[in-house]
Amino acid sequence: MATVLVIDDDSGVAWAFSRLLEKEGHKALSASSAEEGLEAAAREKPEMVFVDVRLPGMDGLAAAERLRGMLPGAPVVIMTGHGTLSTAVEAVRGGAFDYLLKPVSLETVRALLRRALSARAGRPALEEARRQLADFPPETLLVGKGPAMQELYRQIAAAAAGDATVLLCGESGTGKELAARAIHLHSARSGGPFVAVNCAGIPETLLESELFGHARGAYTGAVATRVGRLESAEGGTVLLDEIGEMSAAMQAKLLRFLESHCFERLGESQTRQADVRVISATHRDLRDMVAAGLFREDLYYRLDVLRVELPPLRSRPEDIALLVAHFLAGRGGEKPGAEVSPEALAVLERYEWPGNVRELRNSLEHAAALARGSGTITPEHLPAHVLRAAGGAGPGTAAGGAGSGLAAAAERLLRQVVRRRLGELDAAGQLDAQLFPEALRIAERAAIAEVLAAVGGNQVQASRRLGVHRTTLRKKIEEYGLEGEGKP
Repeated sequence: MATVLVIDDDSGVAWAFSRLLEKEGHKALSASSAEEGLEAAAREKPEMVFVDVRLPGMDGLAAAERLRGMLPGAPVVIMTGHGTLSTAVEAVRGGAFDYLLKPVSLETVRALLRRALSARAGRPALEEARRQLADFPPETLLVGKGPAMQELYRQIAAAAAGDATVLLCGESGTGKELAARAIHLHSARSGGPFVAVNCAGIPETLLESELFGHARGAYTGAVATRVGRLESAEGGTVLLDEIGEMSAAMQAKLLRFLESHCFERLGESQTRQADVRVISATHRDLRDMVAAGLFREDLYYRLDVLRVELPPLRSRPEDIALLVAHFLAGRGGEKPGAEVSPEALAVLERYEWPGNVRELRNSLEHAAALARGSGTITPEHLPAHVLRAAGGAGPGTAAGGAGSGLAAAAERLLRQVVRRRLGELDAAGQLDAQLFPEALRIAERAAIAEVLAAVGGNQVQASRRLGVHRTTLRKKIEEYGLEGEGKP
């Protein structure tokens, strides 16, 4: 049971809210002015407040701001019968949990009550993760405690102990630049500069100048001599990100530098040297590119002296809560300034994260912006595609709906089966196996067996439940050996 305060000078609205709150098992308080409401809030300490904008004396927006200070963490909902954009903006800026336009349906209020109070109750969701996060110094670049991250830490430590070139491999968003920085910071070159170059983000015509520098007049627009990134990283480390996007001509120039540490600035004949360690990174398979003639084999072997593999986020779901705590605490950059409810955390842990840690961070920033008023991220604050894929709620669907949740669970199980079969087939060298019919058979057999069991083996009822013709059902029962399934 929660204590809920309604501040509205319309006695009919106050009465309707009181009836609804009592039916939902809550204690209802009402006030007809902001001043009266503030007194009641100070006295009763309600867990949630509904306040109308237009009130005699102090207006509702000013009262809401006062209430936020008096009742930290209590959701404050703004109501108005005269909705305007400026009012909505003021409400959000003032930290309102939500903004309702009158007349409000009782079902809307009921859903809002459950969402707001659930969000408030969910504050301890990350307590254990925060305790674990305390083991990581604030300056830590990479966060995770699972087996995949332990292996990554081992590889980084081995790379940091030497001075050989390193190739970082992993999907986009897995933190390759963070791994490169970690190698640099724990190496003998940590006192020197760390310089990152995105080979895919610089036009091919400018990449040579960017890496090696140029002399004045080397090309149109070169009005002054410029030191290149390799030279500016003297004594330190250079990260060549997205190395797989480098042109064949630049690959040849980079190979020469790696072999001799010598180079010439564009437009100069003087040979220079740079004492730098080169770390390269790619989300592509350079071995496949070599086989396809898209990447120099000799350069590949020069780059791949030490290989560090970064795990995708989907392979370490045990680290999701730790990463959420890390980002919400502002340790990964700007602090989003929000909590996360257990329901939202469950959605985050179910999602596959194709964009990896970068996508998780962006999703949290998106959710925190929407949850600014309540201070707690709930499932509906998460990006719609995350909710859909993780079996959470979409627009107009109750959070954690049974149908979507079951569908997501079934899909995850089927994906695990397919993933395992792929591994088996790859190991056997059967790269042209037809997995689609096999997956369909698994899903089809399971559906028919479960429905037959539910209807006691009655094929007439089963065909109706499944939506297939009885003849088709009989053939499938025979095909899958389900005769007698569900019969006592």
